[in-house]
Amino acid sequence: MTDAAFAAPLHDLPMDGPELASLIAAKLCHDFISPSGAIMSGLDLLNDPSSQDMRDDAIGLITDSAKKMVALVQFCRVAFGAATTAERFTADELKALVDGVTAGGRATIAWNISPGDFGKPQARALVNLAYLTAAALPMGGEAVISATRDGDQLKIEGKAEGNRARLKAEASTGLAGQRLTEGLAGQWVQPYWLWLTVQQTGGRLDVETVEGRVVLTARMPS
Repeated sequence: MTDAAFAAPLHDLPMDGPELASLIAAKLCHDFISPSGAIMSGLDLLNDPSSQDMRDDAIGLITDSAKKMVALVQFCRVAFGAATTAERFTADELKALVDGVTAGGRATIAWNISPGDFGKPQARALVNLAYLTAAALPMGGEAVISATRDGDQLKIEGKAEGNRARLKAEASTGLAGQRLTEGLAGQWVQPYWLWLTVQQTGGRLDVETVEGRVVLTARMPS
């Protein structure tokens, strides 16, 4: 990516607000449909007289799916929304949000976050970058998430290392701040949102991909 990509004025960005909002809403609906559908399936089993022998399975399905839904909602409030009334977030709070939505995945996440708290844009960048780093390991591996401060600058890095570590083409396009011309919008919008979050603070997002490794680095005001 070039420096010019990060210096683009907002009116020159490749997507306007309503279109971007519609794509984010579509992604959220896609993410929420799986746990909400599982909850309904569990309720159907509980209400089916012929399936009472599966009552324990149904309660387990409802419980696990409800936990997943709550984790998704809490994550998305920070990752995509105006978050909460809180203006600052601790590293532990942000780690819990990411762990909640990546639990059960093949990648393991190691955290190396310097002490201190994070404002809303920085928190939004951190959780999205961490999530996308873990997503770059579809076959498993380790995602190392670090955040360090140097004066008034914050460096957030996600390093994914593992067999077949990779970025999908749509993700690479979004991380470059480019408009999607082909492929799945759902795979593009979160990487683009990360780029936009960093860009709007006057920061910079760098991407490095080599065989077996993907590194995402955001530099922004702290």
